[in-house]
Amino acid sequence: MYIGVDCGTQSTKVVVVDIDGEAILAEASRPHRLVEGANGRREQQPEEWIEAFRGAFEEAVSRAGIAPRTVRAIGVSGQQHGMVALDAAGRPVYPAKLWCDTETAAHNAALVDRLGGASGCLEKLGLVLQTGYTASKLAWLRDTNPEAYRRIDTVLLPHDYLNYWLTGERVAEAGDASGTGYFDTRSRQWCRDVFTEIAPELDPARVLPRLIDSREPAGTLRPAVALELGLGEGVLVASGGGDNMLGAIGTGNIAPGIVTLSLGTSGTVCAYSPDPVRAESDMVANFCASHGGWLPLICTMNVTSASTLVRELFALDLAAFGERLAAAPIGAEGVTVLPFFNGERVPALPHATASFLGLDSRNLTQANLCRAVVESATFGLRYGLELLGPLAAGASQIRLIGGGANSPLWRQMVADVTATQVICPQVTDAAALGAALQAAWCERRDFSLAALCERLVHLDEASLAEPKATSVRAYETVYARYCEALSAQHGLPA
Repeated sequence: MYIGVDCGTQSTKVVVVDIDGEAILAEASRPHRLVEGANGRREQQPEEWIEAFRGAFEEAVSRAGIAPRTVRAIGVSGQQHGMVALDAAGRPVYPAKLWCDTETAAHNAALVDRLGGASGCLEKLGLVLQTGYTASKLAWLRDTNPEAYRRIDTVLLPHDYLNYWLTGERVAEAGDASGTGYFDTRSRQWCRDVFTEIAPELDPARVLPRLIDSREPAGTLRPAVALELGLGEGVLVASGGGDNMLGAIGTGNIAPGIVTLSLGTSGTVCAYSPDPVRAESDMVANFCASHGGWLPLICTMNVTSASTLVRELFALDLAAFGERLAAAPIGAEGVTVLPFFNGERVPALPHATASFLGLDSRNLTQANLCRAVVESATFGLRYGLELLGPLAAGASQIRLIGGGANSPLWRQMVADVTATQVICPQVTDAAALGAALQAAWCERRDFSLAALCERLVHLDEASLAEPKATSVRAYETVYARYCEALSAQHGLPA
């Protein structure tokens, strides 16, 4: 048996996978709190991830009806970019600043300037620093909390921190490390001179975790943790990775020709490439994959987080929200939303706020506002999809994951907005499944990753959405209106 863990923004999920039986036996999750503050501050306490893991693990194993000692390996996926700075005793010196934290936007802009602008970043890192990456969080801590900064002994990412708790080893792998802002995504090595530019008082040889290969284990379970969880000796903990990288594995996106699109709290679009990618847009992140190769990716910050705000404003449950969505026509009778409640990464507008445009006395209805916010979140993902260029243009299928993928109407909307076939894996929480598959790949040398994906990544044929020609044409007009609003409000090319 293999355990997959996904430590996300809202919860930690655990799945139990039987590779030989080709089955997911059980899953469970536990929530954690998001601490929000002024200027875009978004933080969490790393200790809450551990507590959520404990609860979800116990429930998932109980539901699976297995003896815990049959577990052979654990894989961990984690929300990318979060800064977990530890002291010499392994305790956080400050709460984890998350991927969606935009408080460090000014520090990011200053770092980009110091590295020589976009061209300098590309030359040194293979990508351009973005607000949300770990680098500006570390620079922010140095300026605003010098006492905490002075106590730093190690800087980890969220999934690295869980691996550290499980094994006692401070390690990292290329996929998740790609989003730190001090990692060369082409050579797959720490960029120590850039780290020194960010944190000159810290020795990168001491502070940065040891890099391991994606198929190399992070270590074995600490005896105390094994005893607490009821597991046997020698349980391997795989390298793990960022949620986007392991979500790609969990959707079978491990070779060219497929796009994975996530309708989660945030939105991501990624496609596999066997070689590093130099995209025309600086907003495309040339991340490494967590199984070898690369995973060029764009990320938008307002997807189900935006639709949830509107849904809760009207006190609607998911079923009622879906009814409102279906009741409004394509284009929401002229209502356009720029849903930048959390700022935005793609396009690069970290300080942006949301706008509801085109409202009048006739179209101001719950249905139109619900429809407009979902359409706008989808348009943001199309905007990013187009930035991927040939990788996306050559894709025959979009594999849709995340909470929004449970909506048939939203699935059809994605198909019509992108003019591409859409289908969901049977497991839409793909990151936890990807983590379990990577764990099996690490422990079972008799299987290729492709063979493991063939066994466990199954598509839900009932979710298939083919683009409808009339709707595709209608959305072209509405998408153009969205782009015109972006141009008018934020000076971006229409």
